[in-house]
Amino acid sequence: MKNKAIISGVLMLSAFLFSCKDNNAFTISGTVKNPSKTKKVYLLQADSAAQFNVVDSAGLTSDGDYKFKRTAAYVNLYKLKADTAQFDLIAQNGDAIELNTDLADRHHAYTVSGSDASEKIKAFDDFSKAYTERNNKVVAEFQEKSQKAGQHTDSLLKIYLPVFQKNQADYSGAVQKFIDENKSSLAGLFASTTLDPVQYEQQLIAYADAFKGNAELTKNPAIQSFIKAMDKAKPLSIGHHAPDFTITGIDGKQVKLSDYKGKFVMVDFWASWCVPCRQENPNVLKQYQKFHSKGFNVLGVSLDKDKAAWQKAVSDDHLEWTQTSDLKSFEGQAEQLYHIEAIPSNFIIDPQGNIIAKNIRGADLEAFLTNTIH
Repeated sequence: MKNKAIISGVLMLSAFLFSCKDNNAFTISGTVKNPSKTKKVYLLQADSAAQFNVVDSAGLTSDGDYKFKRTAAYVNLYKLKADTAQFDLIAQNGDAIELNTDLADRHHAYTVSGSDASEKIKAFDDFSKAYTERNNKVVAEFQEKSQKAGQHTDSLLKIYLPVFQKNQADYSGAVQKFIDENKSSLAGLFASTTLDPVQYEQQLIAYADAFKGNAELTKNPAIQSFIKAMDKAKPLSIGHHAPDFTITGIDGKQVKLSDYKGKFVMVDFWASWCVPCRQENPNVLKQYQKFHSKGFNVLGVSLDKDKAAWQKAVSDDHLEWTQTSDLKSFEGQAEQLYHIEAIPSNFIIDPQGNIIAKNIRGADLEAFLTNTIH
C-alpha cells in the first residue's frame, strides 16, 4: 500500500507540473557567473535569412540570474549574448530552457537543459570548436615555421596545406553526419549553414527535400528560404540536363550550347577583369590541350562589357577554344540562365547534355578529366 501511495503521489505531482507548463510561451533562464561589469544579457532571434537580431534583454541580478519569457509563432533559432560570448539555442512555445555559464571561462563553456534541440545544437557547437582549435593549431605552426624560414616556402605549404584540407574535409563529413541524424530538428539547418554551398550543393538539396516533409519545421521562414534556394539550385545541379542557350561568338557568329551534343564540354564563365579567372586560364589551356583530342571541349562565356578588353585577354592568355559573350556582364542571357553570381564558374557537361561537374579548378580539374575522359 505504501508503494502504491508513493507512485500515486509522483503521478499527481507530474500531472500538476505538466498542467503548469505554459504552452503559449517559452522561457530561457539561468545564471551567468563572474559577469564582471556585464549588467544585461541579450536575446537574439534568427530572421528568414538565418541572420540574428536582438529582440529582448534581461538584467542580471546580484547573483547573476536572468530570465526571458516570450511567445513564438514557430520553432526558431536564438542566441543568448552575455558580454562578448554568444550561446546558440532552439526554442518553441512550451520550452523551459535553462542555460548557465561562467564568463571567467575563456572557452565559454555552458550547460543547457529543457530543450532537446538546444542540447543537440550545443553538441554541434562543441565539435565545431574542437575542429576550429585543431585548424588554428595547424595555422599557428605553419606561421611560426614560416617566420623562422623568412618566407612562406613551398616545402612548408606542401606539408601543412594537406593537413589543413584534411581537417576541413573531416569537419564537413562530421557536419553531414550531424545533419543526417537531425533532419527533423532545426539544429540540422543550423549545421547546414557551415557547409560550402558550392562543394556540397547536392547534399544541401537533399537536406532541403527532407525538411519539406516536416510540417512544423516548414513554418519557420529560414527553412522556407532554404528550401526555396535549393529548389532554385536543383535544375542546375549535377545530374540534371544543362539548359541550352544561344550566344554571340567573338567573331560575331551565333553559337549554341547544343552544338556540342555528343561531346564533353566545359562552359567556362570568366572575364578579362577577373583576376582568379586569369590565373586559372593557363590551367584550363593545359587541360584543353591534353584532353581535346579525347573529346574534351571548352565554351568560354565572358562577362566583359568592353569587347576590346575581352579580345586582348583572349589573345594574351592564348585561349584556343570558342569564345562568346553578350557583353552584358552578369545580366547576359547565359549568366541569368545559369544563375551566375560569381566568377570563375564552370559547368562540365557530358555527351548526353547532363551536368556532371561544377566549379572544379586547378589540380581537381585535371584529376576529374583523367578519371572521366579516356
